Amino acid sequence: MAGHTEDHSYHPKDAIQAALKTTMLTGGIGLFGSAVQNTLARKNVGAWGVFMKSGGTIGIFAAMGGTYEFVKTASANLREKEDHWNVALGGFFSGAILGLHARTFPALLGYGAALATAMGAFEYTGGSLFGYKKNTDIDEFERREQLRKAYRTSAEQTFAELGEGRGLYAPGYAERRAERIKEAYGIEVPTSQAPAS
Repeated sequence: MAGHTEDHSYHPKDAIQAALKTTMLTGGIGLFGSAVQNTLARKNVGAWGVFMKSGGTIGIFAAMGGTYEFVKTASANLREKEDHWNVALGGFFSGAILGLHARTFPALLGYGAALATAMGAFEYTGGSLFGYKKNTDIDEFERREQLRKAYRTSAEQTFAELGEGRGLYAPGYAERRAERIKEAYGIEVPTSQAPAS
């Protein structure tokens, strides 16, 4: 194990394959959304209304997902680094697709900036709603061992820093206490408890 070294360099990913997978996934989500829209329509538009009436939802979802994944992966490949900037850039272009649907340039920039800010901030803060992710460069076993060692202190050091009393008693405390009381007050204190009868 001593000679083992981990390779922490960036490994490029296939942006087109990742974009196609994400396009299919988000297109499926868009299909579900379109089916819900079709179901909630006031007029009976038929089964093909999923594609004819509210099919734009499928296209928007598929385009947003594919664009996000392609730009994020291509940016990571070009920069040779995986961080929140790739996610923010992908979010901007994905949001711009949503802004294209509104057909105004301010909407294009606004949706892009809003999605880039939200997704970049989410990724920057750990990409989780449950707290920051652990550093992936550090082995989990070594990290936990380091935490355990950081809190281990010997009993002698604890008693030297805190003193005895308040529930913390070192071995031989009863004898030392009896000796202190005898020196200070001249009273003999038994070190063992009298048996309960």
